[in-house]
Amino acid sequence: MTHSFTTTRGEILIREASPADAAPWRELRLSALQDSPIAFSADYQTNLNQPLKYWEDRLTMQADEATIFLAVREGRLIGTTGIMRDGSPKTRHGAWIWGVYVQPEWRGLHIAEDLITSCFAWARARKIVIAKLGVAAINQPAIRCYERCGFKAYGTEPRAILYEGKYYDEYLMYRALDDS
Repeated sequence: MTHSFTTTRGEILIREASPADAAPWRELRLSALQDSPIAFSADYQTNLNQPLKYWEDRLTMQADEATIFLAVREGRLIGTTGIMRDGSPKTRHGAWIWGVYVQPEWRGLHIAEDLITSCFAWARARKIVIAKLGVAAINQPAIRCYERCGFKAYGTEPRAILYEGKYYDEYLMYRALDDS
């Protein structure tokens, strides 16, 4: 699932990641965790200490279970997100979108929306009918992005993130993919 689109800053390629992307994806993910620590449940310091094999393994997925999309500009990774199908036979019709991140200098160009739309296409091809995600309740730009993508809030997870001694709630959001 590869495609490109044009922004005011040039053409952006959206493609699925492979284990060969481990080193640059590690750098992008670490940048995300450092830049936006409240946006992710993953911890920067924990991830910093992971060997390259860990990152390769994260990018080695069963085709119908999960994937990670990358936004690429002139060979450089500038954005990422993942989608993972629920594992139980009773919940395989749903999937979680996670790790949405676009480098600050590339925001405002709808790259995150295109990454999320790629997740929708991947999910629909696998008969997944609902996508869900969590977003820090204080992250208004991300919430607006998800709403533009058709997500609706269905609940709040109180104290979902603890960072530097402070708790942050997370909104739980969903988007039907079968137009129901």
